[in-house]
Amino acid sequence: MKKLIAIAAISLLPFTQAMADQDIGCGLGSMIFAGKEGKVFKVLGATTNGTSGNQTFGITFGTLGCDGTGTITSSEKLALFIDGNMDNLARDMSKGEGETLATLAEVWGVSAQDKAAFNEFAQANFSSVFTSENVTSQAVLENLNSLLAADAQLATYTLS
Repeated sequence: MKKLIAIAAISLLPFTQAMADQDIGCGLGSMIFAGKEGKVFKVLGATTNGTSGNQTFGITFGTLGCDGTGTITSSEKLALFIDGNMDNLARDMSKGEGETLATLAEVWGVSAQDKAAFNEFAQANFSSVFTSENVTSQAVLENLNSLLAADAQLATYTLS
């Protein structure tokens, strides 16, 4: 059985990039149900991903739409934090320091050695992150993430 899974995984290698589903992750289920819509297919895909260790195999060997590199992050957790702290975060980012900005860096997964650079970066890009008075927390997250992606020092913290 393991040989069959390994052969199936190897035969799918050319199609592995960008196959992971945001809800159910990478794995054989994501590939089998690619293009299908609805909760039924999401549940079937997640169940398939969770069985037979195929997701673990994919993460280990970089197959089945899995990458296996990078940092585990939760953009949902970040969005909730930003949403609950918009005013304080805007104040701290404009100053380049503060408890809310420090907590954002912690939740974002910024290492201790990069936190000062993150704070300076946030302050320097304040007007590009908080683009208007009515900016949404999701826009703040997306703006900050896209700016981080373009920064040579902090690009490793880009959310996927």
